[in-house]
Amino acid sequence: MTKLHLTKCELEVMDIVWKKGRATVQEVVDSLERPLAYTTVMTTLKILDETRNVVHKKKEGRAFVYEPAVSREKVSRSMADDLTQRLFGGSVKSLVLSLVGSDSMSQSDIEELKQAIQSLEKDV
Repeated sequence: MTKLHLTKCELEVMDIVWKKGRATVQEVVDSLERPLAYTTVMTTLKILDETRNVVHKKKEGRAFVYEPAVSREKVSRSMADDLTQRLFGGSVKSLVLSLVGSDSMSQSDIEELKQAIQSLEKDV
């Protein structure tokens, strides 16, 4: 699988494109939670299109419209795999135990995790 490692700024822009399904530069600028210059967003979308290949652009009127070329799940899995390799020596168990040991899990998170483990056990 091709590694898809996006920067924080690229992920912020992609989050808007994934949520909207398609967006112009101005729509992304207007939807971001923090202020970013129009040219910064335009450059980021250009990199995401031409270098990262995670969006496609189409010319509509005077503006380019950007659409996701890669799913959020594919990027998430690639970045999680990279994190697992770099920080946990490739051990998914160590990654999960690290996350479970954090204080950021809610009761509903724990229930979802239990269901995921039960589903995995059925497949073994």
